[in-house]
Amino acid sequence: MIVWINGAFGAGKTTTARELIDLIPNSTLFDPEVIGGGLAYLLPPKRLAEVGDFQDLPIWRRLVVDTAAAMLAELGGVLVVPMTLLRQEYRDEIFGGLASRRIPVRHVLLAPAETILRQRIADREVPPDLPDGDLRVRQWAFDHIEPYRAALDSWLTADAHPVDTGGLTPYEAARRIADAVLTGEAPACDIVQTPEPTAETVAAGVLLFDEQDRILLVDPTYKAGWEFPGGVVEPGEAPARAGVREVAEETGLRLDELPRLLVVDWETPVPPGYGGLRLIFDGGRLDTADAQRMLLPGPELRDWRFVTEQEAARLLPPVRYERLRWALRARERGAALYLEAGVPV
Repeated sequence: MIVWINGAFGAGKTTTARELIDLIPNSTLFDPEVIGGGLAYLLPPKRLAEVGDFQDLPIWRRLVVDTAAAMLAELGGVLVVPMTLLRQEYRDEIFGGLASRRIPVRHVLLAPAETILRQRIADREVPPDLPDGDLRVRQWAFDHIEPYRAALDSWLTADAHPVDTGGLTPYEAARRIADAVLTGEAPACDIVQTPEPTAETVAAGVLLFDEQDRILLVDPTYKAGWEFPGGVVEPGEAPARAGVREVAEETGLRLDELPRLLVVDWETPVPPGYGGLRLIFDGGRLDTADAQRMLLPGPELRDWRFVTEQEAARLLPPVRYERLRWALRARERGAALYLEAGVPV
């Protein structure tokens, strides 16, 4: 299990985490800042200069998941992770990656009043060996108050168990977190557990259209980027029926007929992915009543929307967009297409 301590810079995450490992038996501190520092030795300076925060690097997010899983496999017990996460898509990617390894996460938010945050940042001691450290470190923390406030107003408060640490010592805050974890007051995050593939897979996606012929896209909580409804075909399952099942699970809609095949695409194995066959089916047009019956979002999905092909090009990763583009052409022509890595053969 992981206890993820979230909060703005200055909320007291690290000091609280150090107290917490003494209160939760068989627990270990894991600070993802270490991974961020290590990337300075792993990546070229040019790549590091392209982002303003190491959290924006996909390699950091993946290494956080892989390292946490490796530590739990080595040590067992509980990992206490003090780390600010203000972007919901990064939270979903990291927590979804942990869920795919069957690692539950208790998400806790340290939430003192903003006035207290600002005072703590102003009083924070900065390492004297950092050039301009006083200015840079404090300004960095102040600059992140606005994103923190935006996260509070949108998703963060509803997602995490809040603890007001304004009048608490780190030990008192840790005591409250330990009690909340023990009693279940801070429950495991409600996020789908999709096992990571260990070999090539077959996946079925279903295109659903509204009355304006726009395509339904969904935003999964367990992986980055927008997608069509669908998922991995289970052993012994027919791909078209897998698509029907996934549509029902993700949207609550029951398709009356098996969808028509549009595209078979062979996805090239690119480590760490294994690739495999990706099938796209035509699920037909939804009327207004059908669209209103959809149950989105839920544990698997953060958001959904109907989009034009041009809008889909901005939302989908390039490989998925190419798959969609050719699926739409196949729908127009009434004949299925075979692709390899998104290119018709």
